[in-house]
Formats: sequence, structure tokens, C-alpha cells
Amino acid sequence: MYVLSESFSDPARVPNLKINTDPISNIRSIKAKTTSGLMLSSGYGGGTANMEYQVDTGMAINLFSPTLSTPFTQLVPGQKSAPNITNLFKTKNAIHTFAGSLYRRTEVYKKFGFQTFRNTESTGSQKLKYNKKIEKSNLIGDDEAYKDALWQVKQQKSGQFISLVTMQNHLPFTNKYYHDQYTVSGSATGSNKQTIENYVEGISLTDKSTAAFLKQLDKLNKPITVLWYGDHLAGIYSGDSMAQYNVPLHETDYFIYSNRYARAHGQSQTVKSSTKVVSPNTFSALVLAHMGQKVSPYYAFLTKVQQKLPAMALDSQGDADGLMVNQKNKQIHYKDLTKKQKQLYRDYKLIQYDLTAGKQYLVHTKNFMK
Repeated sequence: MYVLSESFSDPARVPNLKINTDPISNIRSIKAKTTSGLMLSSGYGGGTANMEYQVDTGMAINLFSPTLSTPFTQLVPGQKSAPNITNLFKTKNAIHTFAGSLYRRTEVYKKFGFQTFRNTESTGSQKLKYNKKIEKSNLIGDDEAYKDALWQVKQQKSGQFISLVTMQNHLPFTNKYYHDQYTVSGSATGSNKQTIENYVEGISLTDKSTAAFLKQLDKLNKPITVLWYGDHLAGIYSGDSMAQYNVPLHETDYFIYSNRYARAHGQSQTVKSSTKVVSPNTFSALVLAHMGQKVSPYYAFLTKVQQKLPAMALDSQGDADGLMVNQKNKQIHYKDLTKKQKQLYRDYKLIQYDLTAGKQYLVHTKNFMK
């Protein structure tokens, strides 16, 4: 199961921001016990579909032309074949607690091979099972989203892939909750102190519901592995010339969690080497390594990319090769790569070109993708 947690990122990493108490103690504890780290996002305050695209397909958005700003709307609908992680599964189901028409997800998910897509616009047998708004918000809570995911897990006895995209922590961040128990301070707040405090209240609710969800999965007698990640920071840190802090404003949290049954049956192994900072496009390779799975040449290649290349994202400051961050969490540039790294980077470009804009020779190469 892949869970995209809307706008989730640890505010404690935001430069010059202080919080009176830790709002994400559960997720912090989960991260300490399993494969986890930071994801380098191409967005700040937006760009959810681009993170989802990279996670699902293994493609790096910084390798595309700048004119291709949103693959979900500009690329996928016109592709003859759209290779993605669901190709490894016979049964695949998607859930999004918002409109399916946003970013053309209904169309994209069909192209990706999802057999069902539950969202706020779907009807009949594909209608959301749980859709209660959280507190005073006009958005469905993560607690409800997890109920939908748990329901979907229980519908299938054999293996399946589930994609869950939440919406609870999407903007606006004002007057959404009954209480704002958190107090923030520091120059990063600018004029957004109340907004940030409301956002922090939201992620604290996500922290609690996520921990409760994983406990429910631990009760099931079948192996389940969850990739959980935040897609980008909320665009609310406007003080103190925040643009100067390029790297921390593009880093979110992720973890890969296998339930008790999977752990007991040897289908889980914590992967810590070279995972401090990763790109969303290498998540699937990391998930398969965490599960101890044999992989196809495509995912073996992505494993090499994850291990040998720095994390990559679009660079808001205009670097043509994108934002690159090494395992010391420091920004580097293409010129700093070794000869072998530059060759791997070029190979990646060629593979991505073939799969997206070329003749898709690799799609038709036996066993390359799966």
C-alpha cells in the first residue's frame, strides 16, 4: 500500500521555527524502528500529482523538459502504455478523499490499470465507504481515509496494490479544528503564526490516526507493507527570507512499515544504508528491498539509482539538472558527480525517454519491467 499524506512534513526541521511540544511523536517513533528518512520533493506548497507520478512510475520529473510541468495531465493520458508499480499486481485499487477529476486522476488511474477508484465524485459500487469531514474542516479526515483503506484491504484474500491519497492537511489552514493546542514562534512564522499553528494541529491528528491505522494492520493475518510519505511542505513559512533555505523546504518524511504478520514471516527487513535522503522516483525499489523481494531489471536499475546517485528533484532556484542532495543532506551539483555517476544519470535519461517519449522498446522487452 502506498499512502500519500497531503502536505505532511515535520515542522521541527523548518529553519527558525519553534513548537511548544512535539506534534508527531508517533510517526517519529515509527520512523526510528523501520526503513525511513527524508524524501526530496519537487514541490513547495503544491505539486502533489508530480510526487505521486514519480513514486508510482519510477520516473524523475527533473529529467523531463521544463515544458512538461505535470505528467498526470500532459503525458499519461496520451501514452499507449504507462508503466508503473501496479504492473506487478493483478488486483489494484485506488482511494482519494477528494475529487477524482483533479489532475485527471480518474483518467490517469485507468491508464495505470487500477480496477477501482474511490473518490468524492465516484458513485455506485465505487463510492467512498467513509467520508466524514474532520472537526470543522470541509475536508475528509485521515481517520476516515484509513477506514476506507482498511476496508479495501479486507476485500481481497490474495495480494493487491492499494494507492491512498489523503486530503486532510491541504490548505487552507484556518479555523479547521476545535482546538489549536500548539504554539509556534520564531522568524519563520512571518505573519502566518495562526495558520502554522492550525496546520500543526492537523498533522498531530494525522500522527494519531496513522499510528492507530498501523495497529489495525498488525491485527491482520496476512502480510501488508505500507509506504507512507508526505508529498511537500505546506507553503506557509513565509518569514525570514525562507527562499534561502532551499533544501529543508523540499524535504518531507517517509517510512516503510510491514505489519506484524509480514515481519513474523520474513517479509520485512529494515534498509538503512543510503536512505537518509531519497527521491520519490526510487521509492518502489526501496520498498521491494525492504520486503526482500527479487526484482526485475527495471527495479534493479532504480535500486542502483537510489544507492549511487544523490536524491534529485526539480530545483526552484533554476538549476537545469535539478536539485541534488547527498546522504550528508548537502546540496551538490551535476559537475560534482563522478564519471560513473554521470554515466548512470545519462542511462537513466535514456531509459526514461524510451518509456515516455520514445517507442517503448523496454516495455516490450521480456521481463524488463516485471
